Amino acid sequence: MRSTTILATAIVGVGMPGGAAVAAPRTTYVTPYIEALQVLDVPITGGRDVLTYSVLAAGVDAGASGRRLEGTLSYRYERRFPWGGDGGVPSDTHNGIARGSFQLVPNFLTLQAGGIATRTRVDARGGGVDFLGRGNNVAQVYGGYIGPSLTTRVGALDVNASYRFGYVRTDDGSSNGDDLGTNQFGLNRYDSSVSHLANASVGMKPGQLPFGWTLSGSYSREDAKPLDQRFVNKFVRAEVLVPVAPTLALTAGVGYEDIRVSQQAVQRTAAGLPVVDSNGRFVGDRSAPRQIAYDFDGLFFDAGVIWRPSRRTTLVASVGRRYGQLAVTGSFSHQITSRSGVTIGVYNGIDSFGRSIGNNLSALPTQFSVPRNGLNNRFDGCVFGNQGTGGCFNDSLQSASTSNYRARGINALYTNRRGALTFGLGAGYDERRYLGPVLASNGISYDNVTDRSVTAQANATITLDERSSLSNQIYVGWFESGLPGADGVLTGGASSSYYRRLTDRLSGNATLAIFATDQQEYDTDITGQLLVGARYAF
Repeated sequence: MRSTTILATAIVGVGMPGGAAVAAPRTTYVTPYIEALQVLDVPITGGRDVLTYSVLAAGVDAGASGRRLEGTLSYRYERRFPWGGDGGVPSDTHNGIARGSFQLVPNFLTLQAGGIATRTRVDARGGGVDFLGRGNNVAQVYGGYIGPSLTTRVGALDVNASYRFGYVRTDDGSSNGDDLGTNQFGLNRYDSSVSHLANASVGMKPGQLPFGWTLSGSYSREDAKPLDQRFVNKFVRAEVLVPVAPTLALTAGVGYEDIRVSQQAVQRTAAGLPVVDSNGRFVGDRSAPRQIAYDFDGLFFDAGVIWRPSRRTTLVASVGRRYGQLAVTGSFSHQITSRSGVTIGVYNGIDSFGRSIGNNLSALPTQFSVPRNGLNNRFDGCVFGNQGTGGCFNDSLQSASTSNYRARGINALYTNRRGALTFGLGAGYDERRYLGPVLASNGISYDNVTDRSVTAQANATITLDERSSLSNQIYVGWFESGLPGADGVLTGGASSSYYRRLTDRLSGNATLAIFATDQQEYDTDITGQLLVGARYAF
């Protein structure tokens, strides 16, 4: 799990006294709406045509904060109509995010769920997704998870268990990824995956014994298409926690793990090249033995500290050996004020496109700010909650990779709500070392290839008066592929949107934005966009 606040709270809750919970106000809202927009797309470089689009949209924003139900949902469907030129044919997009929990049995059994609809790159080496969600390297992504979690006490023992079912699918339509550089071959395309994750633990806080202890176990499986890729991970772990001061505890753990990643062999032509279907995905050879992409079993261990100098600050850090290599993980959270905070998370694990989306969804808080920008309604960056909570999807949505990989990186979030200003800042570094066989259309495997990316995003909303507001966003992303001869890709964009409530239900908006992509083999592509529109809320 790549959570920061959630991870820290879970660990501290087992081994050290927790802070008092803050009761959230009980509110529920559901706001469906329709919207009409007109978009002007002006290429600043590249020599493309000036384009105009008409957009019709329908969506809903909803939230709940109560004794048993907590959640936030935002979903939007758009139908875009280009006006001639090279704008293409009418197209559809789905964008949304949701996270919620419902206490089936109060303080015992809770149902957790989350979902996302957004757009990402088919291949990280190609161009990015602009504010209009266009490009020939773009895939629509749908993902979600659902499952129960149980928390109880049996005498002096803390008992926890959970199960999570996840599903992710992509639709890349006619995307062909032709933004790739010279002598670059397309990789296998992602289709869909189904995953299962079951966890259980039993433990005891320090008190009856001078230390706390926890025994835990986990089973995870994912089946992905194409090539019937299969990931299976089983582990058991024992951990002890020793308080050495009122605000400091030492931890140590050891476990045994068994991981295997396999897939079908690829059908090949007489020339030895992979056979692809009509959607550009590799075709499996069921008559051949399955190929092993990763196989590891053995002990893992770690040691670390938990430091909680106040109810507002928590630091968790550990270092050890896992997957046969050095492994460092940790989290830091600090509630600066009642309306601001910062979280930092360091992660290290075996991951995939599908499981990463599920992990990031489950780590989101149930209460978060829904970003609204007339041009960029995609949820592919950071989502900001209260007091520094939230989560980022940059590591998941770097590209729709078909292979499992060793994931290492760091994410940081800062949020602040002061008077009329709401501000959020997110940044992250992600490193993927692929676990072969990673196959390209030229038949070459890129096992152990390492990709790296750096992303940063800032959102600021200013309430001008009781009827109007100004929303601003800026982001930048850098990607470097480990594939031989691949170009680095630098993308960035900025937008400013003005909103005005005209009546209780009708509002108008105007957005000005600029988007840029820079690749070594191509001229820098810079595009400006202007949007005007009106929304009617029911």
